[in-house]
Amino acid sequence: MIGGGQSRKEATDRNVEVMNAKCRTRVGFWNVRTMYETGKLNQIIAEMRRYNIQILGISEGRWTGSGSLQTSTGETVLYSGRDDGHHSEGVAIILEKGVTESLLEWKPVNSRMMKIRLRGKQINTTIIQCYAPTNDNVEETKDAFHEQLQHELDSAPGHDMKIVMGDLNAKVGDNNSGYDRAMGRYGCGVMNENGERLVEFCSLNNLVIGGTLFQHKDIHKLTWYSPNGRDRNQIDHIMINGMWRRSLQDVRVMRGADAASDHHLVLAVFQVKLRKTGVSKVKQPRYDIDKLKDLRIRGTFVLELRNRFQVLADLEDTQEEQDKTNKEWERVKTAYHKASGTCLGTTKRERKEWMTEGTWQTIEKRREVKRQCMAAKSDRLKERSRVRYTEMNRLVKRKSRADKRAFIDNLASQAEEAAKAGEQGKVYKLTRMISGKYSKSSELPIEDKDGKLLTTEAEQDARWAEHFEEVLNRPTPITEADIQEAVCDLDIDINPPTRAEIIQAIKSLKNGKAPGLDNLNAELFKTDPELAADILHPLFIDIWEGKKVPDDWSQGIIIKLPKKGSVRKCSN
Repeated sequence: MIGGGQSRKEATDRNVEVMNAKCRTRVGFWNVRTMYETGKLNQIIAEMRRYNIQILGISEGRWTGSGSLQTSTGETVLYSGRDDGHHSEGVAIILEKGVTESLLEWKPVNSRMMKIRLRGKQINTTIIQCYAPTNDNVEETKDAFHEQLQHELDSAPGHDMKIVMGDLNAKVGDNNSGYDRAMGRYGCGVMNENGERLVEFCSLNNLVIGGTLFQHKDIHKLTWYSPNGRDRNQIDHIMINGMWRRSLQDVRVMRGADAASDHHLVLAVFQVKLRKTGVSKVKQPRYDIDKLKDLRIRGTFVLELRNRFQVLADLEDTQEEQDKTNKEWERVKTAYHKASGTCLGTTKRERKEWMTEGTWQTIEKRREVKRQCMAAKSDRLKERSRVRYTEMNRLVKRKSRADKRAFIDNLASQAEEAAKAGEQGKVYKLTRMISGKYSKSSELPIEDKDGKLLTTEAEQDARWAEHFEEVLNRPTPITEADIQEAVCDLDIDINPPTRAEIIQAIKSLKNGKAPGLDNLNAELFKTDPELAADILHPLFIDIWEGKKVPDDWSQGIIIKLPKKGSVRKCSN
């Protein structure tokens, strides 16, 4: 649940060098303190676009539950949080528009860890986003975190490029004596207990701490600053397995990124190219059937449909037909699609940006105050800038909440007008937007019968096939049923469906229902039931006499609607 804020052929050739890839992938990670705040996700997405980041890991997101959603600008947010409704901890990974096509699988582990796997041009990549316990936390909590991290790393395919990143709350220092294979000489500060744990973990798993490999100024390596500005540390890290160490080109703190957090955005550049997981699933555009309410457009559609079908019928009559049923159905589909495309057009999904230009200007002013604070030389100027930054941040929050209220009020007004006009479908959509129920929990990974999480699409498809085979089929009875012969034959009409029966069936169709794979709404047929019956009657005669339905009719779309309990169990 997101509260009142805002709340997808393996490449196994290990002889290929990733360094030979022609493009760079920019990966960022950032402790943003919270995303459970009005307008915060929009600000993070804006910074992501500003720094041209393809993959952004988020620590301390504070969203509850786990799931995925798509932003108004096309980015995909995968998140994993607490299951008890408490808004703390939480991790997320945001994928730039287009990167989702490279997603092989993803797994929400717990509120401190999640894992995704991406297809690459030369090599596949496993990314684990973390939010580690602080150095002062109890040993049991820290042990449990590292045990889970070890398990997730071990479960990743051995030939993958493995990346572990996030807020590790660990200071590793600049002394790499005895750990030269796990870290470089350009760290900051002095190693603490969490740092020792992290370095030991890296040594055991042949990982390298990327932030210690590149020689930068300290201000471009320190990732966290205390609220008073006196304490600063390098506690956010990215690690990569040693085999692919040379593909990491740079790791650097982006001090200009601003989302009201005491952590800085960290950017890592990889010389690696992502690749799509397969053939893209192109969504069929929906026809704008609301235009059929206009009598003029309705008449034009009927005339266009009649002409289209007659032309196709004349063309088909001159050709030899082998698979007559499928060709007849194809003729029907083509006529309706051509007429709908010409007369109705398609609906366009509107994604409105609810934050106003004034709020974005205030955010830019807050960024400028942050820059002044970082550039200040004296403590007095720093303190003055910090006070101004706090005031600007409060103003951003107030304006964001006001924009959100105005946006919701506008949606509510639209819903009232739609209700008065009897447009129940529009009322339903607007109500979902107002209530914030746009999280796609049905796209979460599911479990097999033994409770093992299935993260790949192939595994999940196999599990659903197994589930429906069990649900829709009954075991053979032990004793054969004794069915008595009927005393008299039932009076059943076995003649092909008549034109009048087809008209009656078309008129009984319900409006406002989603079309199937053919993308033909009931409203298209109901526009002129007599014409539709003329078009469909020859098809039904072929089906009746040939005892075979079109191939399209044997396919369907399975929509997962969780009713109770865990959405990861198919039985729910």
